[in-house]
Amino acid sequence: MKTILITAALIFSFGSVQAKQYEGSTYSEVWSQVESDTYKVLPKNKISVASLFGFLKNKIKRAAKRTLSDRSDILPQFRKLAHPNGICLTGTWEITEENPYGGYFKKGSEALIVARASTALSGTTQGRNRGFGLAGKIFPTNNPLHEEKLETANFFLVDDLGGTKAPHYTGVEMTNAPETSVTTAVLAHAIYAAKLALTFGMADANPNIRQVYEISHLGEANPESIRTPEFMKIGAQKGQTVDRKDFRDELRIENYSGELLMDISVSNGETNGKKNWKKIGVVRFTESAASNSCDHRLHFHHPKWKSDLNH
Repeated sequence: MKTILITAALIFSFGSVQAKQYEGSTYSEVWSQVESDTYKVLPKNKISVASLFGFLKNKIKRAAKRTLSDRSDILPQFRKLAHPNGICLTGTWEITEENPYGGYFKKGSEALIVARASTALSGTTQGRNRGFGLAGKIFPTNNPLHEEKLETANFFLVDDLGGTKAPHYTGVEMTNAPETSVTTAVLAHAIYAAKLALTFGMADANPNIRQVYEISHLGEANPESIRTPEFMKIGAQKGQTVDRKDFRDELRIENYSGELLMDISVSNGETNGKKNWKKIGVVRFTESAASNSCDHRLHFHHPKWKSDLNH
């Protein structure tokens, strides 16, 4: 069951297009698309086993292959299979502390980021089990008007794959190796999760951890010599709680006087069963958009598993 939960929660999207040569994107084109079609009323996108298959089509097989091979940042309209409801955030990624890692983990690194906060399965409101997720896309520039297309670094974090009754998104910490609770919500969707897990497990070597080497390799001429943290987590700084029933209303930036701060921490290894977390920076979110493009066009690809990373 744990492998099923891990794999299913990490499949974020389905698309109908074939993988093509990735040319990068500009920050402005991506964020402009995200905020171009904001919702007047928040939708309640549902999941179902029926959504995984179409006439003579195995959608999850195509989704798994595309998620690992298509690096596009924006796709034509598509359906997200595991995290169908979200809100997008943008701002800056800032690394402020010394650490041994490369790329955009280096002290002094500043970049633009577009992220999507979401919940696994269908629950969005307080009182229901919600598995909070954060998918991020880092642009190697701090200039929002940069005109040259840039290769982005993507990452995926979740707090608990089975979901919890945590009342606030800002009260949890999300990691690339999340906890796994077997909840009634997950059991109710066990067939759905199993079908996702079986297909995606055949497409990637290790679905249990989403490696973050794209961040440490970004901008590096010789990435094979660069150190990458094994674990990463992001969570909101204390004192920013906003009480809203739906997490998407909770995360609207206007609720935070224009700035929501989330700490970036990394770890290699454990001591007495606990990860040795070190805070190295902050994500400073300054805009938000709950939109059709956030849910159905913004794409985060999954980095394929690498067994030779230098930790």
